[in-house]
Amino acid sequence: MNGEWIDDDHEQKVDLRLWSKLLQYTLRYRRTAVSFTLVAFGLAASDLCFPLITGKLISDVEEHGADVDLWSYGILFGICSLALCASVWGFISCAGKIRTHVSHDIRRDAFEKLQQLSFSFYDTKPVGWLMARLTSDCNRLSNILAWGVMDFIWGTTLMTGIAGVMLVYNWKMALAVLSVVPLLFLVSVFFRKRILRASRWVRKSNSKITAVYNEGITGVRTSKVFVRADENLRDFDRVADELRHHSVHNAVLSAVYLPIVLTIGSIAIALALSTGGHQVLVAGLVVGEVVMFMYYAQLFFAPIQDMSAWFAELQMAQASAERVLSLVEAVPEIRDNDNVQRRLSEHGSDGFPDEINTIEFRDVGFRYREGPQIIERFNLSIRSGQQVALVGRTGGGKSTLINLLCRFYEPTEGEILIDGVDYRQRSLHWLQSKLGIVLQQPHLFSGTIADNIRYGDPDADQHAIENAAQMAGAHDFIKKLKNGYQTDVGEGGNQLSLGEKQLISFARAVLKHPQLLVMDEATSSVDTETERQIQNGLQRVLSGRTSFVIAHRLSTIRSADIILVIENGMIVEQGTHMDLLQKRGSYYNLYTEQSMREIVRIDNVIDDSTSD
Repeated sequence: MNGEWIDDDHEQKVDLRLWSKLLQYTLRYRRTAVSFTLVAFGLAASDLCFPLITGKLISDVEEHGADVDLWSYGILFGICSLALCASVWGFISCAGKIRTHVSHDIRRDAFEKLQQLSFSFYDTKPVGWLMARLTSDCNRLSNILAWGVMDFIWGTTLMTGIAGVMLVYNWKMALAVLSVVPLLFLVSVFFRKRILRASRWVRKSNSKITAVYNEGITGVRTSKVFVRADENLRDFDRVADELRHHSVHNAVLSAVYLPIVLTIGSIAIALALSTGGHQVLVAGLVVGEVVMFMYYAQLFFAPIQDMSAWFAELQMAQASAERVLSLVEAVPEIRDNDNVQRRLSEHGSDGFPDEINTIEFRDVGFRYREGPQIIERFNLSIRSGQQVALVGRTGGGKSTLINLLCRFYEPTEGEILIDGVDYRQRSLHWLQSKLGIVLQQPHLFSGTIADNIRYGDPDADQHAIENAAQMAGAHDFIKKLKNGYQTDVGEGGNQLSLGEKQLISFARAVLKHPQLLVMDEATSSVDTETERQIQNGLQRVLSGRTSFVIAHRLSTIRSADIILVIENGMIVEQGTHMDLLQKRGSYYNLYTEQSMREIVRIDNVIDDSTSD
């Protein structure tokens, strides 16, 4: 929780190009967008009518006294009021629809991109960063793109109409009102950068606190075991205090900005009143026109006040827009090249045989971004049906080799060939559809056991599910559960033990009927009984199937066709179990160390049972 926070650098000004891209989400719903534009015009037109009617009424009363037809004015007011009510209803209805549609589309596009991005993207993006993009940032942007755009159309239409009417009726009073607009512009420019900068810090702090929440919840068991509650609370307080500090600073800037806009509006009204009063005394201007101008002056700055609030929100939402678009427009590092995409588009396949007969690592090298060399000049060739085991001490590069094989990453040097073809010239979907993977820490999804087993093949029937579970050694424990295969596993499988989750994960891989089965230390974290069940299942599943197994317990890979001892990303020994024992090298040392530890463990168990 004390690690350095990773975040992105963004432009220090409002990017209109960025907002024009986001506006495309609104324009997807053209009929609704056109409707709310017309409604905004109608609302502005309704607002324009009331000062005209009021001014005309006062002038007529001043000129004709009791002879004025008040019923006509009443009916006119009623018609305008009904038009205003209808416009407000349409305003709220259209904006609400647009907001809902835009929020849905942004979230969907962002989630879809998360499914496509390479592992390297997740290496640098904390869960809190991603959660903030999909939740609070999407909400803020959908509000801007619906209510903000609506208010902008209404406000600019109303202000343009008011300016036109005022200039037609009395250009001197109109100029008095409009004279403060340059001052308002300068004030807006002054506050723009400051609010934007402050809002970025708020967004960064909010992402941090989301990450702390996530770690605190997912790691609660570890925290309790190590009695870290007080330390975790201090870490949270530090991040929460940072968020509070930046939020207060941001709120103060916005709180200062809006009253200044109101003050400038009051100055404009005072100027109009002074000019109008002078013209009443000197030029014989009728009182009705002065009242109309006062009304229009107030009405002129009402949308400015609303748009100023949205402008402040726009400043704060700029950071959200940058981050959401950085996710939506992110390009997967691992993807089909142009030639593969063209073949898939024209022929429906990449043009190569569907089966995997040979796999070859040829002078493969790999390093993570700006990191040290992990794999160096790695060479290996295997045939279909062979079982390859990778062993070695932690950090030697075994998992990296598996990630390269599965094309979660690609070699930075050399090439990996499938049937003599660089796998970068083949479809990524084709390769990964041939894989079955069982990881050291299995992940189950919310739902039933049956749902999790059929995860790789949603169309699988109950017979196929149970057959896969039997092959994996999971059927017996599942049938003992009250609801059997319909048992709800809970979030992340928290209703099951680690061993049970691993057996279900194994069954999930089996059901997919993979040509290439990968097991990454799949038995290192399970008990002896679960390991025995997995091993029994493995003998059935691996028969005649190409497989790569990273083994922590060397006793599990004695029957492998090829055992590779990996150190520093290179093969230091290669052979069968008996061949490597006879060499008395690195594998022999690893095997004897584990055997001795197992003997000591058994002796301790016997001693404990004897003492009892």
